[in-house]
Amino acid sequence: MGILNFKHKGLAELFVHGETNKLGARYIKNAFRILGYLDHLRDIESAKNVKDFHALKGKRKDTYSMHVTGNYCITFKWNWHDVYDVYFEDYH
Repeated sequence: MGILNFKHKGLAELFVHGETNKLGARYIKNAFRILGYLDHLRDIESAKNVKDFHALKGKRKDTYSMHVTGNYCITFKWNWHDVYDVYFEDYH
């Protein structure tokens, strides 16, 4: 269990090295915390109430989101074992 892959190079760099210049400085702290949480996620239900966790709808069905700050979120998919396609975006 853990994070299988990233769609955002900055998040991958932050996860592996603990730092990146591919995200704004104001996002680093919360993004790093969310990545740590996602890496240890055992059950999607346990994510409720964490960083405004919610499932997306419509064309984004099967994608989940956690807020980093403002409109910026980390989005990801879950296959009942692992987190994958982890991305940093403003989808609003």
